Amino acid sequence: MGVDPNDLHESPTMPGKPLEGITVVALEQAVAAPYCTSRLADAGARVIKIERPEGDFARGYDHAVFGESAYFVWINRGKESLVLDLRQPEARQELHGLLETADVFVQNLAPGAAARLGFGSGILRQRHPRLVTCDISGYGESGPLQHLKAYDLLVQAEAGLVAVSGAPGPWGRIGVSICDISAGMNALIGVQQALLQRERSGRGSGVQVSLFDSAAELMAVPYLQARYGGKAPERVGLKHPSIAPYGAYTCSDGRAIVLSIQNEREWANFCTVVMGDAAMASDPRFCSNAARVQHREALEEAVQCAFARLSHAQAIARLTEAQTAFGAINSVHDLIDHPQLRTRPMTVNGQRAEIPAPPYKTEWDDAAFAPAPRLGEHR
Repeated sequence: MGVDPNDLHESPTMPGKPLEGITVVALEQAVAAPYCTSRLADAGARVIKIERPEGDFARGYDHAVFGESAYFVWINRGKESLVLDLRQPEARQELHGLLETADVFVQNLAPGAAARLGFGSGILRQRHPRLVTCDISGYGESGPLQHLKAYDLLVQAEAGLVAVSGAPGPWGRIGVSICDISAGMNALIGVQQALLQRERSGRGSGVQVSLFDSAAELMAVPYLQARYGGKAPERVGLKHPSIAPYGAYTCSDGRAIVLSIQNEREWANFCTVVMGDAAMASDPRFCSNAARVQHREALEEAVQCAFARLSHAQAIARLTEAQTAFGAINSVHDLIDHPQLRTRPMTVNGQRAEIPAPPYKTEWDDAAFAPAPRLGEHR
């Protein structure tokens, strides 16, 4: 006997949300697919999260937010949790029942797992012609590595992100799950475009996203520089591999400031106001960005000497006067108290948590995030 989606808990949605009335069934785990579907839920879609009996393993990544996983709280808000053991025929039949009235099916199981269970995208769209399917994988649907397991750090390394990040010395990872997040964003774009296409054609379509493709696209500039310019960017820490000055400089009181010069007008103002040396702007070694990069060592020494004579407050005053772009090197705790940080409240285990708001504002934003579901809460 199949499951009627109307028998599951109905999440209240704000009238007028763009995806209100859209039902998403998500056979998902970890980060990439849950990121995509959480944004669909934010936009008013009803997201039914299918979990194995032991739950999405991201529930156990940590217990940082009032006993719940920071990862799970962040990207599972506003969803419904339904536990199905898809090793059992009855559970597979229940999932097929849900898909009878679903608009979108998203999955990011291990390579080939969804197809082996009978939920391959091509077969599903044959049975449900209006269904939009989205498969998120590590390395795509073809090629010699298509069956390789993929997690964020592994893909960071495989796609070359590690090779252009951080400072010289031991290898380091980018400090957030950049490949998962990028894949989730790309899946979101693909699903939304497929829904728009369905409005025109009346038929659903398939979206395929991989972590590797998402990371490779992020690497477009280093790739093009290496393939056609003959030289790949090196790891330069807080400096920029192809723009100068662009990096961190330490003031007389030990505090550092990151600054960026993007054009020659900014460079001339910087030399006059911050460096106190207008002639430096026309020095042949520094008169263009290409020249400054070529003579980076001399440039960096001169800029650092100037900042070493200024306190942090004095440096900020001069940078502001020169209209030079700058920023502080903040800790995570500094971010918590940052005056520009936007958050929304969310109830977690009966307590109020503040979660970073989405990077976009819309007319249909809610005042608070809906909570993440307990395991099997909506059975």
